[in-house]
Amino acid sequence: MALSPQWLDELRARITLSGVIMATVKLQRAGREWKACCPFHNENTPSFYVNDEKHFYHCFGCGAHGDAIRWMTDQRGLAFMDAVKELAAQAGMDVPAPDPRAARAAEQRATLHDVTGAAQAWFEANLASDEAGHARAYLKTRGFDARTVARFGFGYAPNRRDGIKKALPQFDEALLGEAGMLIAAEDKAPYDRFRDRLTIPIHDARGRVIGFAARILDAAKKDAPKYLNSPDTPLFDKGRTLFNLHHAAPAARKVGRIVVVEGQMDVVALAAAGIDEVVAPMGTALTETQLELLWRQAEKPVLCFDGDAAGQKAALRAVGRALPMLKPGYSLEFVTLPKGLDPDDVVRRDGRAGLERLLASPQGLLDLVWEREQAAGPLASPEDKAGLKARLIEHAEAIQHPDIRALYRREWLDRFSAFAFPPRPPRPAREQRAAPGKRWGQLTIGPLAPGTADRLRRATTGGGARDGLAQAVLAGLARHPGEIARHSEGLLELAAAEPALAAAIDALLDHRPGVEGSAMHPISRPGISSPPPDQAHYSFLMEGADPTMAREDLAEAMALLVEWPAVDSAIDAATARWDTDPDGTVAELGRLTKRKLELRARLGQMARKRAASAALQDERSEAGVAPDDRQETG
Repeated sequence: MALSPQWLDELRARITLSGVIMATVKLQRAGREWKACCPFHNENTPSFYVNDEKHFYHCFGCGAHGDAIRWMTDQRGLAFMDAVKELAAQAGMDVPAPDPRAARAAEQRATLHDVTGAAQAWFEANLASDEAGHARAYLKTRGFDARTVARFGFGYAPNRRDGIKKALPQFDEALLGEAGMLIAAEDKAPYDRFRDRLTIPIHDARGRVIGFAARILDAAKKDAPKYLNSPDTPLFDKGRTLFNLHHAAPAARKVGRIVVVEGQMDVVALAAAGIDEVVAPMGTALTETQLELLWRQAEKPVLCFDGDAAGQKAALRAVGRALPMLKPGYSLEFVTLPKGLDPDDVVRRDGRAGLERLLASPQGLLDLVWEREQAAGPLASPEDKAGLKARLIEHAEAIQHPDIRALYRREWLDRFSAFAFPPRPPRPAREQRAAPGKRWGQLTIGPLAPGTADRLRRATTGGGARDGLAQAVLAGLARHPGEIARHSEGLLELAAAEPALAAAIDALLDHRPGVEGSAMHPISRPGISSPPPDQAHYSFLMEGADPTMAREDLAEAMALLVEWPAVDSAIDAATARWDTDPDGTVAELGRLTKRKLELRARLGQMARKRAASAALQDERSEAGVAPDDRQETG
């Protein structure tokens, strides 16, 4: 039966692959794809993915791969034509009339794996020819011995447009094109994709050849790409493939480490030096699928990218892909090579031991982001520093796991606070300090009497008032969870200053809208207690209070609560400097005491406002008016 490649492509396009597979396998949505436990082998975690856009399925565990027709033949056990007929009926297509000669040809048609396997054998044989002398010379300059050349299957594609067709006459042009070996042209016959290039095969996880990478050998061809990979085919998808994974995976399981480099030649160089657990992406930034593949080999893959600007950009792109996918125990680590060097250069210069020293001290993802964002631009002005803070928060918010997100956010903000608000250095002692009891203007300064520092602290500390305010604010945020995100930074500062409140603050931050719960409904968590009776009449704790007033009062109370411990800490620091800088301490304590009195005054204003609101509510209750009734009563 004559089934042209064009007709089969149309059949695949009309079929929704996930719908076909879902008839016998339970699929779960995974972004733009579907996933499930593989039906071809036993497993506990899903590694079987279905992509409707590209019309194929793939298992990262056993390597099962195919389209809708392959699914019907391999999983359902149907013959090829029976599978085509059933799918055509679903798609509403007519199957072409049978042709005995075409049927015999179809029975003899080889698979794409046969094509790539035969092409690899031809490329390897060509490497020993007289025409490939410059290819062998290049391998010699890279220091690759015969064992390494044979292990990785290096070959040579001759500089001919019809070389592959003549070398593999048993395969028709359509099959060679489908395997990515030919380039189709509208006005001319298909021609060889790889010409005058050093070739290296790309394998799947099971060690089967699925495509090729080819390096240019003529340096004069500046317009041609240095490396050329096979196009995406039913066998090869560059976003789902890691070069050398079939060798690296067993080695990674032995040593508990997997290393990612930028290029295939770097992989070969490191393997030649004795580091086998090395892979490389296929000329693109790491994809989410490749990250999942890496995490199946090791919990913290090590990304060893070049020390130039392009290598650093590649590392940051990997960070951007990884942040939303972070999960407990799984992250990335980074090794930054000396500027201008790639892994092969390091091995040549310092040997395997030199590279191992770098790999032994990788940098964590959290540290890398902090350093790169600090170095991203000048940080001289407040606006520059605010930009740094905004970028750090944006990175943290990209993390999907709530616990990891909260921890990254807190760590980055703590580092930012230490950078942007460093502790003020103590004032140097005057060279001619006044002796104890000497008069300075109208003030007599003497040694600090025993107990004076404690009395100063008690005189300027809120004590119970602040504790009551803290309980009221935390209860208010629990009552209005939509406000938590607005005050999250203040809550983090408060938790650092008041460890006793950390558990309650963590409970609030873990329940921000969009993570759990809703912005419209109160939350209740351990560690958040009810405020004392004399604090219970804040507008943000009252039933029926005006929402705008409640938000404003809550913001003002939050500001008081955050500033209060900061002023207390400054008072403690000032009193501790009395012996070394008494005149400066007096001035500093005067300023801080004035600020503390202002905070007390603001708290008093809120208390009077609270009392007036409570009295009005009592009057309305006595008059029989509901709390949420907004009409005037006569």
